Amino acid sequence: MEQTKRMTQPLSRRDFLTRSASSALILPLSAPAIITRDHRRPKLEQGIATGDVSTSGAVVWSRADRPCQMWVEWSTYRDFRTAHRVRGPLALKKSDFTAKLGLGQLPPGQELFYRIIFEDLKTHVLSEPKTGRFRTPDLTGLWPSRFAWSGDVGGQGYGINPKIGGMTIFEAIRQSYPDVFLHCGDVIYADAPLRAKKTVESKKTWHNLLIPEKKKVAETLSEFRANFRYNLIDHNLRQMNETLPTAFTWDDHETKNNWWPGRRLSDARYSEKSCDLLSARARAAFFEYCPLAHRADAPGRIYRRLNQGPNLDIFMVDSRSYRGKNGPNREEQIGPKSAFYGIEQLAWLCRSLAESRSIWKVVVCPQPLSVLINHRGGTFEGAGNGLAGRPRGRELEIAELLSFIKRNHIKNVVFVTADVHYAAAHHYDPKRGSFKGFNPFWEFLAGPLNAGNFGPNPLDPTFGPKQVFQSIPNHLKPGTSPLSGHQFYGLGQVDSQTKRLTVSLHGQDGRELWSTELTADS
Repeated sequence: MEQTKRMTQPLSRRDFLTRSASSALILPLSAPAIITRDHRRPKLEQGIATGDVSTSGAVVWSRADRPCQMWVEWSTYRDFRTAHRVRGPLALKKSDFTAKLGLGQLPPGQELFYRIIFEDLKTHVLSEPKTGRFRTPDLTGLWPSRFAWSGDVGGQGYGINPKIGGMTIFEAIRQSYPDVFLHCGDVIYADAPLRAKKTVESKKTWHNLLIPEKKKVAETLSEFRANFRYNLIDHNLRQMNETLPTAFTWDDHETKNNWWPGRRLSDARYSEKSCDLLSARARAAFFEYCPLAHRADAPGRIYRRLNQGPNLDIFMVDSRSYRGKNGPNREEQIGPKSAFYGIEQLAWLCRSLAESRSIWKVVVCPQPLSVLINHRGGTFEGAGNGLAGRPRGRELEIAELLSFIKRNHIKNVVFVTADVHYAAAHHYDPKRGSFKGFNPFWEFLAGPLNAGNFGPNPLDPTFGPKQVFQSIPNHLKPGTSPLSGHQFYGLGQVDSQTKRLTVSLHGQDGRELWSTELTADS
């Protein structure tokens, strides 16, 4: 392969004719690219990111500040002495100048270095290259598989606080060196405006960086996009994104608290009352700003499988898009009114778990299975309904999933989640539950990443959960600020020799609070 030219030198038309060994055809530019003074270069103010890294490939993402052509180089060498160059998509106004590119046929089990360059479509001036790295999954099973997870960013009026160095938990996650970060949802709080200052516990003051769009709830596509850009002001998040791939799912606050399909709002802050329309705009911004792999057969679908090799399989679940209306949650049969995952997604999840040949299967769900989450007036936002006895309402889909896992002898399934703004470890056992048709399993909660605290909440008894650990006091004041230190994330690691899964829960400074080691069933 022709040696890659250093990006500090002018790039000629010939430079861009190089074929990528990843099988992408590199097309010529319309004119030679130009290096010029910094103030004329395209800027990558939101940084770069990777996502959906799996045995099938990876997605790289960035955003320009003007119409540009995206170029991506990747290499197994830190100095890019040899590199594969791939022409990416155009970053245009219709996508808010975001661009992402799927990379396939990557070498397994290696640390890869990549850099993104934007070329101004009008002047052909090149941006400064922005460089990151990620590790591809190992196919031999001889290396450990390591993941982190959490959720909930920017809630309850707590945005980026420059007085404390921003959202420092992202730096703690980065320094834990996982292979992938699993974002369990509430990636933004589009329904949570910010003020410059907020008085919190012990008469302390919380300070927020502000942009105009964060002074009101998001309703337009432009406002939803601005919420994603706001989070990327934080240098901790941008730095984590450069070296740690993220797999995203979403929950409610990307659109509006506790929304469901068909809901009409009575909230006076909103001139647009249709959650269907608001969520369509939120979904568009979510796909523009998150490095999710594009699916031509299902372009708006969030649930997906990300295989990490023989030790680990990851199943990203969407428990928001297909659910029924929040109500008493006591339906007797599975159907649209009792939907949590929805029939199509539930069938996909069951089928995908059965097809998996990895030792450990991690289901990433935006909400816990049995934590009671109230809506209002005797209605429920979560899967549980607070009643003992046979499964009803949204519990019906949970029961179907768990019984399918048992009937088909699927081993080593664990659930990780966020949403309730504290960390916990729940062990489920049919001996304790009123529903008996499942095998014991674990569910681990983490979060928030940068939001107020709530809970701990009671547990629905149907599936026999036992809270083995919780990270906050029983009577913590609701909405307690991140200054209290109650922000959490989790880590999981599959040992390459013993195949045991170690799960640990951590505070915002990286300190380990609790851990357990699970033995794989054969």
